[in-house]
Parts: sequence; structure tokens; C-alpha cells
Amino acid sequence: MVDGTDHIQQIFELQKKHQHVVKRTSAAERIQKLQKLKTIIRTQTPAILQALQQDLEKPSFEAVTTEVLGVIHEIDRFIASLEQWMQPVEVATQSMGATAKIIWEPKGQCLIFSAWNFPFYLLFLPLIPAIGAGNVCILKPSEMAPATSRLASKIVREVFEESEVAIFEGGVDVAEALLALPFHHIFFTGSTSIGKHVMQAAANHLASVTLELGGKCPVIVDEHVDLEKMTPRIAFGKFANAGQICLAPDYVFVKEHQLEEFVQHVEAYVQRSYFENGQLTQTDMAKIINERNLQRLQDLLEDAVSRGAKVRFGGTIEDGRIHPTLVTDVPLEAKIMQEEIFGPIMPVLTYTDLDEVIEYMDSKPKPLALYIFSDHQRFVDNLLARTTSGGATVNDVMRHMAEPNLPFGGINESGIGRYTGVFGFKEFSHERGVLFQAPAGSNPMEEFARAPYKGKLETLMQRLK
Repeated sequence: MVDGTDHIQQIFELQKKHQHVVKRTSAAERIQKLQKLKTIIRTQTPAILQALQQDLEKPSFEAVTTEVLGVIHEIDRFIASLEQWMQPVEVATQSMGATAKIIWEPKGQCLIFSAWNFPFYLLFLPLIPAIGAGNVCILKPSEMAPATSRLASKIVREVFEESEVAIFEGGVDVAEALLALPFHHIFFTGSTSIGKHVMQAAANHLASVTLELGGKCPVIVDEHVDLEKMTPRIAFGKFANAGQICLAPDYVFVKEHQLEEFVQHVEAYVQRSYFENGQLTQTDMAKIINERNLQRLQDLLEDAVSRGAKVRFGGTIEDGRIHPTLVTDVPLEAKIMQEEIFGPIMPVLTYTDLDEVIEYMDSKPKPLALYIFSDHQRFVDNLLARTTSGGATVNDVMRHMAEPNLPFGGINESGIGRYTGVFGFKEFSHERGVLFQAPAGSNPMEEFARAPYKGKLETLMQRLK
């Protein structure tokens, strides 16, 4: 049952009044809430796995490592460091006798939208820094993962009062009703096209935004890399969660003379990882979220083939899944090279000179991530210096997001803002600069700076010489 607009407005007004109470909470009080959330998540882990199985048929191992443990580890980081992060930062001043500091204030009323591909993780991960920074929040889980959405609502209502954290299930109508409200900060995870709509809605109230979007994350492989050792890292990142990851490698560039070897290693990885006796082991491969997205992926593949691309292995559709697929000879004008794939299809392109790769990347929107495989620092430095991406991992994929001491986020079309760890705390905080002026009369320049100005301009001009 969809919550009505009147109820959404009622909760928004309730949180508007309560935000000032939450703002004054101590680190210990916020940590206590996070500890309670952690306890409930641990207790509900079997139910979380069951919900993810219903929505995505996600392998339980992937669900635990990427959804449950990811949230718990972030809570642990905040429990360990929040008191330190909340401390004011003293800064130097130019005013004689004055002191200054930066204090961390909550942004206020926050709205968090999650995505369906990691429906538990992407809902609770941004909630942690929002709570740690002292905000009140309304959450909107993805309606495309209804079982996880229902369970998330149960967890939120068990841990928090609605005056502090509330959750509304539903579809586009609920999302639009929420976007019409004057939140102070909006955190959205999803597609670039909907991210633009969210940003336009936020502009109506001059709300700040964090947009975690996506894009076509490229992999560039140096010819000197040991393909047998490195290929599993690329293939795992591409086919985990059936490729439905914003950070998944979207396409791969390899040297022309290494194409066949690369294809062989990827196929060998796929066979030993996802097949048994020639049959796809469905417990190791998530399904595509719905029929519409399954058809979209099939259309991308058919379009590429119609333009001359070759399916080297995979392409079979079975029980809502697409078998891990690799295609070569893909024309750059094919739709699969224009749209984010978000599925288990790996286009492999070849290059003869690195300048070709850089020129191609430069002609495209800035990706969420860049993956470089090389043992030569000059090769890596050259790519990093001549390209732009939200983040990058060298000799692996997606791992930079799992490093809490690095900021995670996109750039331009792939996103705005940074989070995880202390960067999430800062993202949900307002850095308020405070100056404590020296006692009146203690600074001789104070009187000089006031009117009347007669005779003072000459003194200033002398100082400029």
C-alpha cells in the first residue's frame, strides 16, 4: 500500500520540528543508534538474504559480502571514529588576537533514494553518515526490489522514531511527492537520466545533492600484464551480480595481438566459476532484475551482432538470466558502446597505440571508474594524467570503493559528491566557519579600517608599492 501525500507531508513537518533536537545529540548518542541498527541487521541477516533471493536471486555469498557486511563495516568505522570526526577544527587567522574554528553541523532534513541492484546496501550505507552527522532522514527504497523494501521498512521502524528516520515505500508517485518537499540535502543512487531529474527538483529548493550515478567504466590492459593472473579480476568484476553494478567494467581494451589469449582466459574463468557439467549454476549467478531489463540487454546484444560484432561465448537466456557473454569486433557506433550495459555482457576492443584509447575516452562522458592493468608505473601515470574518472583502481576493479580512506563518487555525468568513511560524514555535514574576534581595542588596525578614510588611502597605496 502506497503512503499518501498527506502522510508524507505530516512526517516531513514532524522531522522539521525535531531536526534541532537531533542536531544537539552527542557522538555517544549517535553511536548508540548506530549500534542498535547494527544489532538488528545482524539479527535479521537470514531474512535479508531471503529478501535478496526473492528480488534478485542473488547468491547468498555475494549478498553477505556486498550487502550485509558492507553496511556493518561502515557502522563499525563510524562507531570507532565519530567522536574524533565531530571535533571542531582550529584554523589560523589573519586578524590579530582572533581565533577561528570549523564546526561540523548537520545539513538538516535529508532524503535518501536507493537503487535496486544492491537494494539493502545502497539504502543503509548513506543512512550511516546521515545519522552520524546528526541529520533527520526520509528513506525511499526501490520499488523494483519489493521484498527488500518491506524488510528495510521493518528494520527502520524498529530502530528509529519517525521524527528522526522515516521510510516510504512506493513507486514514482511517492518519489515525486518527496522531491516536491524542501529538503536540505538529497542523496540519490541510480541512473544518470533520473539523477538529472533529481538535481532539477533539488534546484527548486537550492538543496545540496549527492548523486551516485554510473557510466561506462573502461578497463585498459597493458600488453606486459600476465593475462592468466589478471583476467579473473576483470571477469569477476564484470559478472558479479550479473553485471548489475555501477562500478562493473563496461568494456575492455587489450592489445590487438593479445585478443585471443584474453578471450580464452575469460572463457576458462567463466566455465570454472559459473558452470558445472555444462550447465549454468544458478546459485552462483544472479538473475536480471526484470523482464524489461532482460529485453534491453538482449536488444543491445542483437544490435551489436547486426553491426558485425561476434559473440565468442555466452548470449544464452535462461530462467531470467543471461549467461556470461563476451563479444569482439564491436563497432563503436553500436548501442552497446553508447549505453551503460549493466549486465553480464563484456565487449572487448583492441588497440595498437595507447593514444587511441585515450582519444576514445576523451570523447565520452567521464566514467565513474577507470581500471588500469599494468606493472609499469609510466603506463599507469600516463593514463591517470591524461584521463578523468570518479575514481580508479590499478590491477583490479572496484576495489577503490572498498577502501574507507579514499573518497568514493563520480564526476559530472557519473556523479556528484563523495562518501564512505569520513568523506560521508563531511558530505552530510555543513562546515560552519566561526571567528572569535579579539577584545575591542586590542587590534590597532581595527580603527584604521573604519571611516573616515581621509589620509588613509595614501598609506594603503604605499604598502602596495
